Amino acid sequence: MSIAFQALIFLLVVLSFILVIGVPVILASPGEWERSQKIVYAGATLWVALVISVGVFDSLIV
Repeated sequence: MSIAFQALIFLLVVLSFILVIGVPVILASPGEWERSQKIVYAGATLWVALVISVGVFDSLIV
């Protein structure tokens, strides 16, 4: 259970880093938003799911 929790935390940190770097680049590039809009929304949805999952696992482990 602890390894799964650590993996979720690792995925959350990596995805957060990717979104922090990628979203401003996509928004600053001309015409890139129209092509990458679904990817950004999918990443944000996955990020929210990971935050909720980490919260649930944290309450189960403690």
